[in-house]
Amino acid sequence: MSDAARIERVDAAVLRPLRQRVLRPHQTLAEQLFDGDQDPLAGHFAAYASDGDDQPIGIASITPEGGPGAWRVRGMATDPERGRGTGAGGALLLACLDHARANGATRVWCNARTPARGFYERYGFVAEGEEFELPQIGPHYVMSLRF
Repeated sequence: MSDAARIERVDAAVLRPLRQRVLRPHQTLAEQLFDGDQDPLAGHFAAYASDGDDQPIGIASITPEGGPGAWRVRGMATDPERGRGTGAGGALLLACLDHARANGATRVWCNARTPARGFYERYGFVAEGEEFELPQIGPHYVMSLRF
């Protein structure tokens, strides 16, 4: 990671502004509370730049969802101006995977935007099924990684 100095576990509320700006600009800030955010086992992570700015350059969450041993990555995003190309996305995904493993995960999955499919494949995820459309958000694949 070149510019992202640290990954921190944070409260889900820290993630909402970047979720809204990058992932769901058509929704209000209040609508950025995702199912599972309040689960006591959920892990919410933010990447911060080495310049000391207190605004996250990347975010991700992971929550138990989808049956025994299954965990879901949600709301993964990097700031287009400051976070892309820094390694923050990979570091955030690894933090999520570590959190899920530590809590007994046997499978991690996500609804990955089609342009992010290659990113997840680099970390061992495979597409399950065909591309599908999420209304107002765009084309996605279900991606999965088994431990």
